[in-house]
Amino acid sequence: MAHMETAIILAGGKSSRMGFDKQFLKLQDKYVIEIIAERLKEVFSEIIIVTGRPEEYVKYGFKLVEDEVRNFGPLAGIHVGLKNSGSIYNYVVACDMPFINLKYIRYMMQLIEESDDRVDGVITKLGDWIEPFNAFYSQNLISRIEENMKNGKRQINLMLQDANVLYVSEAKAREFSPDWEMFTNINTFKDYESLMKRLSNE
Repeated sequence: MAHMETAIILAGGKSSRMGFDKQFLKLQDKYVIEIIAERLKEVFSEIIIVTGRPEEYVKYGFKLVEDEVRNFGPLAGIHVGLKNSGSIYNYVVACDMPFINLKYIRYMMQLIEESDDRVDGVITKLGDWIEPFNAFYSQNLISRIEENMKNGKRQINLMLQDANVLYVSEAKAREFSPDWEMFTNINTFKDYESLMKRLSNE
């Protein structure tokens, strides 16, 4: 799997619902982003963090990049991550998604390996919606992303229209994560508090 050695963690974002920067959330004395990175190191040799605060991460030794294009949200983060990656296929996750499921990551890698066509990504469906994180994106998408940004389109799902994406059904994904935990993110203090409570009971 020489073409899939990179994980990209998107640490930017305004975090307006939380009222502060989510990349500095802590669980059990560690930043959530540290917990994510430690898990991902079991599978990936290169970890890229996309952040507007690179000085906060220098001590970890990861590759640090900032959005090249402002005000395009996660799409800009995926863009700069792909451009700076040493891999064709890249695992992308948000900094507030602590439940990394390595079995599912390896399953998505297997889908890419077994595909006869050039694949642009592996993305999970939730009903008719897509889960844009906990997903794989190919560097083949860079020009498509740039075209979308040039036209003012911010949505990831619009960028993926007509791309050769392998979509994993909700039913299949629930075999790995019945309660959809691997897609859970921390959007509000209520989410954060319930997560802290759960961890303290484990």
